[in-house]
Amino acid sequence: MFYSIRGKLLLCTLADTNFTVVLEAGGIGFEIKTSQNTAAKLPQPGSEARLFTYLHVREDAMELFGFFDQEELNCFKMLLSVSGVGPKAALSILSAVSAGQFALCVASGDSKALTQAKGIGLKIAQRIVLELKDKISKEQMDGGAVGNISAAVQGGASGAVGEAISALAVLGYSQAEAAQAISKLDPSLTVEELIRQALKALAGRM
Repeated sequence: MFYSIRGKLLLCTLADTNFTVVLEAGGIGFEIKTSQNTAAKLPQPGSEARLFTYLHVREDAMELFGFFDQEELNCFKMLLSVSGVGPKAALSILSAVSAGQFALCVASGDSKALTQAKGIGLKIAQRIVLELKDKISKEQMDGGAVGNISAAVQGGASGAVGEAISALAVLGYSQAEAAQAISKLDPSLTVEELIRQALKALAGRM
């Protein structure tokens, strides 16, 4: 019903672990629930902003959800397709990890990484990975480095990238963490250089 809404950002507040945004467009203030990742990218109140939206309809209510880009919106829709996952849980996950990180977690089977989201236990995280693993593909994500690495992880990445990811996994990093770090590097680098630069990046996040 609503593809996107562009208008003046009136406010952005934290409510019940998730964020509520109000965008004024055409004289109407739209109340939109969103993730922490999207809220962090929004401009100051009074500025113009656009969110890609999803209208969630229940018997007793209609709620509007919005995201900074279509990649995050697509992840939100995929999460809602998982049995037992509602909008609140989906927002919690997308507040804890970015859309790209979520794709990597699912593609690599790293369900434990999803449990860092508030209210998400290991059982539901494993269900999300199980039900969505086949849906995560290069075409469904942004087609960039994250998509390429996700596809590589799905197919058991070969070559320097695959060897570097495997080496980092041996060192104790999850495949999602390793793939995320490698995705930011030039894939033409040698295995040794990929590992060295990835370790430097991972150490900088600690």
